This record gives sequence, C-alpha cells and structure tokens, in this order.
Amino acid sequence: MYLDIRGQAAKVRANREKALFSHIFNKAREWGYTTAPNPCQGVKGFKETGRDRYVTDDEFERVKAHAHFTVADAMDLALLTGQRPADVLKIQRTDICDGALWIVQNKTGARLGIEITGELAAVVDRINARPRQAISAFLIQDEKGHPLSVFALRSRFDKAREAAKVSFQFRDIRAKAATDTGDLAHSQKLLAHKNRDMTEHYVRRRAGERVPPLR
Repeated sequence: MYLDIRGQAAKVRANREKALFSHIFNKAREWGYTTAPNPCQGVKGFKETGRDRYVTDDEFERVKAHAHFTVADAMDLALLTGQRPADVLKIQRTDICDGALWIVQNKTGARLGIEITGELAAVVDRINARPRQAISAFLIQDEKGHPLSVFALRSRFDKAREAAKVSFQFRDIRAKAATDTGDLAHSQKLLAHKNRDMTEHYVRRRAGERVPPLR
C-alpha cells in the first residue's frame, strides 16, 4: 500500500525508502526488538531504468551562466574531475597536495589523485582568488566562508536550470566527463571504475555508439 501511494509521485524514491525500511526492520530483528517477519519480503518494487542523458557543452554553459558562483564552481570541478556531487562538495584545501587533488569517493572508498593542470588548475586558481569575508577549509564555499551543502547545491542548481530552460541533473555532469574524454582508459581512471566494461557501458549509454554506414 505504501509503494502504491508513494509511487504515484516518485517510483525510484519509493524503492529506496522500501529498501531502507527493510534494512531497519532486519536490524530490529537482529537486535531482538521483534520476531515478526520482514513486511518487505516478497514485495516487488517498481522497475527502474538507468539514466541516459548526455549534457551538451551549450546546455552546460547556459546553466552555468544563470548559476550562483558556488554552483558554477561546483559544476566546473564536477566536470573536470568526473566526481559525484557529494565528493565535489567535500573537497578541502588540504586535499591539494604535490600538484594533485586527492579524493576518496564516498560511494566506493576509491582513492585517486587528479593532477591539477590545464583547466582544472585555472578553476582552482579562480576559486582561491575570489574575495570573501572569511575562508573555510572547503574549496566550494560562499562569500562568508560557509561550505555549500548538498541541499543548497540542489536548490541553487534547480533555479539556474529552470532559468536556462535546460532539464539535465547535476549528477549527469559525471557522465559528461566520462564521455568527453574520448578515451575509455582515461575515463575509467577518472571515474575510478573497477573495470573497463563498466565505463564502456556508462559512456555508450549516454552518447550512443558511433558506427560507419553500410557503404
């Protein structure tokens, strides 16, 4: 009944919430709070399809043009590093060491150092040169030195997206980074995928596979 009602507005979120409730209930059984069977058992969730949205350069720049500077900074870092939104927001100045930006991904725990050269170096310099009332440990921060939260990023990004009349999500920038390298080996390392097949599927789903004509 919960899935039926919740699924009317958000099928994917309904699936995630069912999974969370199932985990909570299993923990309650494990800790002895209940002996009842898990009510989620045997309840099928909604079918999900992976995202296949590719963000063009024009769309990216249009949203950036309407975005608050904190969002523009986050967008550039996300594109140039290929990292997830949460991993971009948690970057601190101390993560910059020996000419590289060192990141430990929240989702996988993978650690990688991204060389600070080219456009990435220019973006980091731009961020550091921006005048502020205070400076915090975080690279993405507002004029008062406050780090940008996930909720603030989402709200500000949505406003810029609506103003630009573009429909992509912030997380689609990671797929754009993987696709735009033009080199699967590079993309695999940048995204910290465990195998090449994962990267190949990720890229082809977004950009499509280019093939020659019959003749």
